[in-house]
Amino acid sequence: MLIKKSLITFGRYLMLMGRTFQRPERMRMFLKEYVKEMAQLGVNSIGIVLLISFFIGAVICIQMKLNIQSPWMPRWVTGYTTREIMLLEFSSSIMCVILAGKVGSNIASEIGTMRVTQQIDALDIMGVNSACYLILPKILGLITIMPFLVIFSSATGILGAYATAYIGHVLSPSDLTLGLQHSFNAWFVWMSIIKSLFFAFIIASVPSYYGYTVGGGSVEVGRASTDAVVSSSVLILFSDVFLTQLLS
Repeated sequence: MLIKKSLITFGRYLMLMGRTFQRPERMRMFLKEYVKEMAQLGVNSIGIVLLISFFIGAVICIQMKLNIQSPWMPRWVTGYTTREIMLLEFSSSIMCVILAGKVGSNIASEIGTMRVTQQIDALDIMGVNSACYLILPKILGLITIMPFLVIFSSATGILGAYATAYIGHVLSPSDLTLGLQHSFNAWFVWMSIIKSLFFAFIIASVPSYYGYTVGGGSVEVGRASTDAVVSSSVLILFSDVFLTQLLS
C-alpha cells in the first residue's frame, strides 16, 4: 500500500514537472518573477547561512583540536579536517537540509495558500499555465543563487575557524593556514557546487508539488508544509549518497 501510494505521488510529481518546464507565455513577466524569487528565496537566506556557517566552522575547529591531540599527529591536521568537512559535506549537504526547512516551508505554504483560496484555479480559467507561472521561477531562481550560498558558507566557516585561532587561541593561525592549504583539491569545490544544484532543484520542486496539490483548508496547508520539509530533507540526504559516490 505504501509503495503504491509512493508511486502515485511520484507519477503526479513528474506530471507536474512536465507542465512546469514549458516555455513561458510572457517572457517579460517570467523574468520579473525570476528575479523576485531569486531575491526572496536566495538573497534573504544569506543571513542565516552566514550565521550558521560561522559558528559551525568555529565548533568544528575546536572539536578537531580537542579530539586530535597526539604527538604522532601534525598540528595542521585541525585546519585540514575543518576545510574538508566544510567543503565536502556541510556547505553543500547539511546547509541545503537547513535551507529545506526555511525555503521549503515558505514555498509550500505560499503555493498552498494560493490553492485553497482558488487563485490557482483562477489562473487556469484564464488560460494561464499556472504550474509554469508559479513554480518555474522558483526552481530556476534557487538553482541560480545556490552556488553563491555554498561559496559564502564555506568561506564563512573558514572565517569562524580563524576566529577560534585568533580569539580563542585554540591553535596558532599559522598551523590553521598550513592545514587549510595542505593537499587542496579544487575539484572538491566544484563537487560541492554541483551537488548543491541538484539539492536546490529538490528544495524548490518538492515543496512546490505539495503546495500545488494541497486540498482542503488552512490546516491542510500546514500539513503540506510539514510533509514538504520532511520529504525534501530525506531526498537531499538520499541523493547525497549517490552524488558523492558518483562525483568522487
